[in-house]
Amino acid sequence: MNKTGWRTYRRPDDKSGGHGVGWSPIIPYVFSVPQEWEEVPVSIADLGGTEIDLRFASPKEGRLFVIVAPVLRFADNLGDKATIEKIGSPEKVIYAFGPEVIGENVEGKVLSVNVAEHSGRTYYQYELEPPHVLITATAAGNRLYMFSVTGSGLQWKRHYKDLKRIAESFRVV
Repeated sequence: MNKTGWRTYRRPDDKSGGHGVGWSPIIPYVFSVPQEWEEVPVSIADLGGTEIDLRFASPKEGRLFVIVAPVLRFADNLGDKATIEKIGSPEKVIYAFGPEVIGENVEGKVLSVNVAEHSGRTYYQYELEPPHVLITATAAGNRLYMFSVTGSGLQWKRHYKDLKRIAESFRVV
């Protein structure tokens, strides 16, 4: 934890997940959250099911989850060196995978799209409404990573800056 009350979460290298044919170990990811956010157990009954790798929540501010999906679901010619650009344009990615994140069609809900690069990896960043949700997407190895941060209407109003900071902190390492 740093003195601002935020901490960095890093996915443990030895955390299980990614079993099945053609799966490689999940490349770790990191993100920053306020100290009071806590990890929440993942259930396979969750929306997003078995591909949800992690959940965090704060009763006061909102919640987040990470979906880690095999790129083979989307394209069979990407191999183990997938990039988000090879999967598709920012628009193609959000229209294809947004419904998995929010549970409904994203048409007419995409308020903004941003493309950012960190350490040579491209990240697509989206803001959707309704529901209020920030999504950061990238690809690494043979997987697509979708990082979703959301809050209720009041949480969104009061903590938007923190929610945006969390969403923009997501990196695959």
